[in-house]
Amino acid sequence: MTLFKKVLVSAVIGLGLAGNAAALTEGTDYEVLPKAMPQTQKDKIEVLEFFGYFCIHCKNLDPVIRKHVKTFASDTYFQTDHVVWDESGHFGFARLAAAVNQTNLKDKANPEIYKAIFEEKRDFNDPGKTIEWMKSQKAFDGKKLLTAYNSFSNQAQAKQMMVRTAEYGINSTPTVIVGGKYRVLFPKGFVEGMKTVDELVQKVRDERGMKKPAPKPQAAAPKSKGMGIAGSVNR
Repeated sequence: MTLFKKVLVSAVIGLGLAGNAAALTEGTDYEVLPKAMPQTQKDKIEVLEFFGYFCIHCKNLDPVIRKHVKTFASDTYFQTDHVVWDESGHFGFARLAAAVNQTNLKDKANPEIYKAIFEEKRDFNDPGKTIEWMKSQKAFDGKKLLTAYNSFSNQAQAKQMMVRTAEYGINSTPTVIVGGKYRVLFPKGFVEGMKTVDELVQKVRDERGMKKPAPKPQAAAPKSKGMGIAGSVNR
């Protein structure tokens, strides 16, 4: 390779790296927290959402982020904390959120919870009304959710959410934190913001010297009976 070609290749590589570095703009796409916060899992990259079931913006973000986190690599995990600014006004909501987390029912329960709050005007800060609603559920396993809600660990998990709300200094919802260090901003909306989440995950990965893991294997689509019959006929 000639000296000119070497210089040209180096310049192109440099421009590529500069382009990657400039993909995110601090103050526009994200903010750096005043101090780094500890993660639940130290060896992975945490994407932590502080939300409120009573927040219309959280309702709008919910289906977007629930879908997106399914694309995360194996070194990245998603955690949700319901904000507790006022224990008397928000702790019941946090208990419900903790129960949803405990049962892994987020995909089925969250749409129904938001519907009940914004369309049916239900008060899920009231334990009695919340329990009554769970018992009447047909869209998902309300009994399973109720068992978690009444479990010994439920209130402890809700109290942890209250503590983290204060420790992180959360003053608005939704707030998404990546790697215990970066707060995501959404200047172009929630869908575009998922790209920011991915880029911040990679930023944390690079800063920690972590190698990106191989993509999660895709489950093979089940073969239909028709396909099986056609295959046997053609063999």
